[in-house]
Amino acid sequence: MTGTADLYDAHGARLQVGAPLFRDFGGAASFSGEIATVKVFEDNTLVRSMLETQGEGRILVVDGGGSLRCALVGDQIGALAVANGWSGLVINGCIRDSQQLARLPIGIKALAACPAKSAKRGEGQTQISVRFADIRFVPGHHLWADADGIAVADSLLS
Repeated sequence: MTGTADLYDAHGARLQVGAPLFRDFGGAASFSGEIATVKVFEDNTLVRSMLETQGEGRILVVDGGGSLRCALVGDQIGALAVANGWSGLVINGCIRDSQQLARLPIGIKALAACPAKSAKRGEGQTQISVRFADIRFVPGHHLWADADGIAVADSLLS
């Protein structure tokens, strides 16, 4: 994968670059793919539902409203994402089981770790445009992430 800094140098005008809010938690240092989205608040039911589907190298962008009160992804959901072929997760919220997630071959960016689990109400929306960290994430657009940050474009860059 081309690094986000090199992508910016070559295609800066076509990219949205995320505010540097996220920490790396997964075992893959860099990841890229087509965006799928979930919007939830302190409820990870739809996150699990999306990750139960075939990822086909996509990245699930989870707009958790920036809540730091509970985790939306833990080791079981992370393992489910790997098993179903997801490339990565970007979570505007928290994860838990950080040591186990670090051993999984998937990229995970999130705001923080929190041991509390989320509710299971089944509330939220999937495959809608969401906005956080100065980026508008649209299903079908492309995302690149590495140690330098997150970049998004409306199409694959060559």
